[in-house]
Amino acid sequence: MQYIKSMIEKYQIYIYFIALLSGVLVGLISNIFANILESIISASLFLLMFSMFSQIPFFNIKHSLLNIKSILALLISNFIVIPLFVYGLIQLFDISDAPILIGLYLVLLTPCIDYVLVFNALGKGNERLMLFATPLLFICQILLLPLYFTLFLNTDIFSQIDILPFFKSFLMFIIFPLLLALLLQYSSNKSKNINQILKFTSWLPEIFMALVLFSIVGSQINKIIHNLNIVITVIPIYICFLIIAPLIGTLCGKLFKVTQETKRTIAFSSSTRNALVVLPLALGLPNHWVTITTTVIITQTLCELLGELIYIKMIPKYIK
Repeated sequence: MQYIKSMIEKYQIYIYFIALLSGVLVGLISNIFANILESIISASLFLLMFSMFSQIPFFNIKHSLLNIKSILALLISNFIVIPLFVYGLIQLFDISDAPILIGLYLVLLTPCIDYVLVFNALGKGNERLMLFATPLLFICQILLLPLYFTLFLNTDIFSQIDILPFFKSFLMFIIFPLLLALLLQYSSNKSKNINQILKFTSWLPEIFMALVLFSIVGSQINKIIHNLNIVITVIPIYICFLIIAPLIGTLCGKLFKVTQETKRTIAFSSSTRNALVVLPLALGLPNHWVTITTTVIITQTLCELLGELIYIKMIPKYIK
């Protein structure tokens, strides 16, 4: 069973591509199927978030502080240099349409906390650092995302956002599954049965990530086709990000004189984004924005998965 699990983790990128392509086909073939898929998005997202949070070692956060230099390099790259780069990139491409702007900031300002662990391992990064840094990365992005929005978005855009649905999505898809995962982790040390449940959840992230990608693309593909101009608008931005972000991570690693292995980890973390964690927040936006913002985020996932295939070959080759 462990062999099957390791194979799923190793080849998850291909599973996600299959899920995306299957979603496209199913959504185009039948509107009935598309409506069914739309009805399961919320439940799938909740279970995905819960299973991902269950794998983050929140109660071992002290271990992430053991190497201060590495953690500082990781945090400065992700939460100071990358946000400034993203802001400059969006100004360069002169993006002013509110739902596109929000989608870009949501997805590019938040470092990945899930499949980056696998890609970092495949790319010969520092696995221990990446694992124990995930709680810090998650906490920092949740705290800093409102600040980034305040700094980067103008007041006209803010005035068009109804904060209540956004807040409900945050509670439903971030806070509630997080609290459930924390309770499960805390109780696992006191009960063998709960510990078994926690171990079982380690099978779920890849499965539910594929299901979420399948259901979202399948239910939204017809709307996405009508918004192909948005896809064309954001792809050049994502390509620039994929090229420059790992260089930023590497330079931050050099600045703090960390090991080559750690430089690779900072490069992976700086360039891999948290699309599926911020996706629920996009669903809390006004109805006439949701499809556009979702399209922006899903497009980033597609570009990133292709980029990761290149990263796992190139990053170990050039950072050595």
